[in-house]
Amino acid sequence: MRIALTGAAGFVGPYVVEGLRRQFGNDAEIVATSKFGGQYPQLGMVRSLDITDASAVAVFLDEFKPTHILHLAGIAAVTASDTTPDLAWAVHLHGTLNLARAIMQDESSCCLINIGSGLIYGASARSGLPLDEGALLAPMEEYSASKAAADLALGALGYRGLKNIRLRPFNHSGPGQSDSFALPAFAKQLARIEAGLAPPVIRVGDLDARRDFLDVRDVAQAYVLAIMNSPLIPSGTPINIAAGVAVRIGDILEQLIRKSNVRISVERDPSRMRPSETPIIVGSNERAQVMLGWRPMHPFEETVSNVLNYWRQLVREQPERYAGNNTTDK
Repeated sequence: MRIALTGAAGFVGPYVVEGLRRQFGNDAEIVATSKFGGQYPQLGMVRSLDITDASAVAVFLDEFKPTHILHLAGIAAVTASDTTPDLAWAVHLHGTLNLARAIMQDESSCCLINIGSGLIYGASARSGLPLDEGALLAPMEEYSASKAAADLALGALGYRGLKNIRLRPFNHSGPGQSDSFALPAFAKQLARIEAGLAPPVIRVGDLDARRDFLDVRDVAQAYVLAIMNSPLIPSGTPINIAAGVAVRIGDILEQLIRKSNVRISVERDPSRMRPSETPIIVGSNERAQVMLGWRPMHPFEETVSNVLNYWRQLVREQPERYAGNNTTDK
């Protein structure tokens, strides 16, 4: 097996590489790629590959000749896609098409495993019911619209001979995730408070939204299982990677606060108050259980603890970085 990863230097990439090495050992050659190549602590040498450059993608496929491409590359944060929409479309849609077309033009049997998003269901989540793969795709912002377009394009190309699997992961978290997301943002604030670098107040936005959360290790394992089972999965098949349970954002914050011995107050920040148009988003994982033999194994409370301890360590080791107002860590 020759497995290529795009976007390997992102949050999920190191977890996937670890899972692949554990599963396949020396039976698979793994090449990690990222827009910015170089030496990475958890990955080793990462090859530079800009998926928006069609010729560079074609050259890479011709040289490495992968049996599988796990397509992780993307703009992780929804807000970042909304502020740079042209880039979101260039990466999510056209970058994905560059990979797909290069595989087809090379007449390769390579399987493209696309990492999409559960957010592509968008307005369909307003039903409050667990979303299965047959739910209408109704994206509500640039991020999910560009992801949905790529998902639909791959579905069509599956009928034209492109071997692909469309994975649709829902929210996932763990150590290493940017504080652009709710759990690490809360954990970072709490770690700074415990270290005496900030007043004992956590400022929050809407806490009533409920989301389907997974541990990043479970998500990485789902990706490994998709590679293992790819010969048995019909081309173009969409598969949700979801916990099947919705967790209230406010309950996550309460879990974090309970893990601290510091007395902390919570204040609503009007600048962060953006009531969600989709109060609950939860996915069905029945197809993943059947086709991948996958189900979540790590309790989310364990994930919460791991993220908090990660930020505690960062703040403890680099207090000068997280003191005062200069606390951004992307």
